[in-house]
Amino acid sequence: MALPLPNSTPLLSTQNPFPNPFMNILEKIIAQKKLEIAALNAVTLRRAAEQSSAPRDFLGTIKRRRFGLRPSLIAQLKRASPSKGILAPHLDLFQVADIYTQNGAAAISVLTDEKFFMGKLETLHDLRFTRQSSLPLLRKDFTIDETQIYEARANGADAILLIAAALTDDKHFADLHACALSLGLTALVEVHDEAETERALKLKDVKLIGINNRNLATFEVSLTTTERLRPMIPSDIAVVAESGIFTAADVERLANINIDAILVGEALVTSEDIPAKVRELSGL
Repeated sequence: MALPLPNSTPLLSTQNPFPNPFMNILEKIIAQKKLEIAALNAVTLRRAAEQSSAPRDFLGTIKRRRFGLRPSLIAQLKRASPSKGILAPHLDLFQVADIYTQNGAAAISVLTDEKFFMGKLETLHDLRFTRQSSLPLLRKDFTIDETQIYEARANGADAILLIAAALTDDKHFADLHACALSLGLTALVEVHDEAETERALKLKDVKLIGINNRNLATFEVSLTTTERLRPMIPSDIAVVAESGIFTAADVERLANINIDAILVGEALVTSEDIPAKVRELSGL
């Protein structure tokens, strides 16, 4: 079962606690993650991960589930973010997951960070084991330690996120990537610029790279980031475009540069008609 962390009251309540968007939020998140990791039992989680159900093929699914020339849609369950504050605090995440499944999403991304994104690990666990989601699940969190990877596998994740900007030591970066693969998980390696892309490409057996269009320093978003970095990545590595995707025109723009999948949260959860928006972006 999901293991809630002590003293994990969300910082996000009724207003955006980050009035200055230029603060180094990544450093704050990593500091919080270190506290959370210290509260985990690595031995117990590793045992639970090894005994958990085998992960589904996240990578294979997003590469198969393309509608025509459209990139596959990884639809995100998202209530809030540091850059935008609270987006949809009362969203029924399980109902929305069903909508994603019924309207063309290829996979679901589950934000599990509590303090900064109003997510819960229990959502991931329940989607996989109680609701028995038919779509593969990405645990979207700030993974900086192997214990979190065991935790993800034990709670039903099929894929995890590794953010290059949060993993500045190359050996540690490589070790976490190898750990994920050893557990049968897909590793989505996220980059923001040329230097991070070069580091990601040095990882052994890297198969999936995500290009985040959001500048972590300023929170500005531009699809030109994906357009700039995509040519650096060999064709045998699948590419996911993240952030700043709101319309069918955005999806078409990314399809034209051979993007395999898009990861979308805000545009979906803030839509007045979520099923229609999912169909628009998935191409269903």
